[in-house]
Amino acid sequence: MPTVTIHPTGEVIFLDPEETVLSGLYKAGYAYTVGCRRGGCGICKVDCREGTFVYNRPIADSVISDEERTDGTCLSCRAVPEGDITIEMRDGDVRLVNKFLRDINERARQRAEALARAQADLASATTSKE
Repeated sequence: MPTVTIHPTGEVIFLDPEETVLSGLYKAGYAYTVGCRRGGCGICKVDCREGTFVYNRPIADSVISDEERTDGTCLSCRAVPEGDITIEMRDGDVRLVNKFLRDINERARQRAEALARAQADLASATTSKE
């Protein structure tokens, strides 16, 4: 389960598999300036400082240049992290608009981490018995 860390605040957002950066942030109670939410305007661009992402939804050719496709520019409405990523906002800041959703997201992240630890412990126990 990927996470998005917001630089420089260090806020960590838990995403579901195949969830876009924008969707995950909104689901966790955060908001920032966005436009069409369909990959056609580019207003939701952020910088990916660490990690990788893919675009598994269409993006207008005029929105992301060839250079931006390789320099870490992340169209958050279409970008799906391949693992944990760190992003930095370009224009303005991300703001918490719903603390209740953030708390739900944090509990989901904790459950996912606990499940991953339990699975790793189980795999380790199984391997050591063989």
